[in-house]
Amino acid sequence: MAETRSCEFGISGKKRAAAADSFEGDDEIFVAKKSMLPTAWENDPAASLASLRHVFGEHGGVNMSIEASATFTVMEPETMRRMFTGELGPDRDFFIYSRHFNPTVSNLSRQMAALEGTEAAYCTASGMAAISSVMLQLCSSGGHVVASGTVYGGTHALLTHFLPRTCNITTTFVDITDHEAVKNAIVERRTKVLFFESISNPTLTVADIPELSKLAHDKGTMVVVDNTFSPMVLSPARLGADVVVHSMSKFISGGADVIAGAVCGPESLLNSMMDLHQGSLMLLGPTMNAKVAFELSERIPHLGLRMKEHCLRAMEYATRMKKMGLRVVYPGLEDHPQHHLLKSMANKGYGFGGLLCVDMESEEKANRLMHHLQNSSQFGLIAVSLGYYETLMSCSGSSTSSELNSEEKALAGISPGLVRMSIGYTGTLEQKWSQFERAISRTMDSIL
Repeated sequence: MAETRSCEFGISGKKRAAAADSFEGDDEIFVAKKSMLPTAWENDPAASLASLRHVFGEHGGVNMSIEASATFTVMEPETMRRMFTGELGPDRDFFIYSRHFNPTVSNLSRQMAALEGTEAAYCTASGMAAISSVMLQLCSSGGHVVASGTVYGGTHALLTHFLPRTCNITTTFVDITDHEAVKNAIVERRTKVLFFESISNPTLTVADIPELSKLAHDKGTMVVVDNTFSPMVLSPARLGADVVVHSMSKFISGGADVIAGAVCGPESLLNSMMDLHQGSLMLLGPTMNAKVAFELSERIPHLGLRMKEHCLRAMEYATRMKKMGLRVVYPGLEDHPQHHLLKSMANKGYGFGGLLCVDMESEEKANRLMHHLQNSSQFGLIAVSLGYYETLMSCSGSSTSSELNSEEKALAGISPGLVRMSIGYTGTLEQKWSQFERAISRTMDSIL
């Protein structure tokens, strides 16, 4: 069997002896070990990623080989028994079946753990698979969750309808900025999870991660944060959260061409989720395809550069839109309620996020604006999702938040005319801005 090669400045590679099926070393296959970084860099996600070992391809290629196998062979029959008893496993470079662990997926998991500053990570088939697997692992029948009232519509539906019906797990929704309400909603010894988004979808409310984490931990509750909107910008685990989940389909992918997710957290939690008898990841099987994992692993190294450009343009556009008299929501603007909070938590140099909202007050006006932005000036595309290199826009109330009823939307602060924009970076900034101006002019002409 071929050895795994790695750069001399990273964690040493592993070589599995072909004849004896033996191994020396204890590097976890999906755990990112803390590296010795200078103090000034230790909290920079880009520096953490750069400190990982570089895994070469089977024949010395600069990129890791794709391990597309569903099942794996052993040299001796006795080895199979030792693998199923847990004596030998992926931490020693022994693999059974790719629903359990896969070398290519495990490499991506190490990258995600480094990105978020957690002990371990496991990559899944989608963001919703990551969220549901965490909830089902941390909560049993009769369990209780406290969650932000402003979350992605699919997450809201999971917590409001699916988990109560199938698992008797209930959720109390709160205004995540009202810490007293959060504290009162958490029932000690019953509430297992406090769940919220670092920057909420779609209202761009910023959660006070350190304070909320302290509040939850004081009552013995774990904190799970969805960081899909702000990779690189925020590091929830470094700010006190226990678990960080992602839809990697968004900014991390950057190409709107794959569906993927990740769970980043303590090694003990990830091990429990992979338990043969009671692990939600092991038994529900939300397995990431190795080819998808390879694609994503090649994109993560330039995620920081992409995020900086997303954020730079979002900041510039939000500033100019505000000067035009539009009702703009963007955490980088000083009039945003949590601007200073985000500034205090954010990793330096990455900006304030790549999304902004324009409130057109009514769905009709929102639709007219999007029509002209796409069809008259080519500023962006009318589509759900985010993190694409082109600007994507949608009217949240009638699309990604449509799972919420009218009352829930009102409580979440989602107006009928709220247009969410994920700002892309194609073209020059001035070129795209002139397209926006042209579309706004035509929109206003059609309204008046």
